[in-house]
Amino acid sequence: MARLWQVPQILLAILVSLMALTYQEKRKTFLSVKEVPASECYVAATMQYVINDFNEKSDDKYSFQTVHVLKVQKQITGHVLYHVNMEMRQTTCQKFETTNCSFQEGEIYKQIECFHSVFVPWFEKYRILNKNCTNG
Repeated sequence: MARLWQVPQILLAILVSLMALTYQEKRKTFLSVKEVPASECYVAATMQYVINDFNEKSDDKYSFQTVHVLKVQKQITGHVLYHVNMEMRQTTCQKFETTNCSFQEGEIYKQIECFHSVFVPWFEKYRILNKNCTNG
């Protein structure tokens, strides 16, 4: 049986061991960054969130929809971060209309290329960390 004066030493050893393991786990939290297909689970929901956010904050009268997904990268740490690069085009539908929308043609044709970094936590709400759009 450990003597009374040895108990603090044992507890200190356990604490140091736990801290070392925690430090190693934190170092491993940045697991990967890889390109993923737009069809991957959660990418479609993330892109829909991006489009809804863009349309909500846009000054345009008409809504935008995705024309082409250029690249999607998934970064895994303690959460998921998607980096989405896509082309979007203005539709004939007013904001927040989603059915039977065709793309604008002619004089009011407008296409943009956007890059978004989207924070996707495990149990909370999406959050856009970075957004950059240019005329396409």
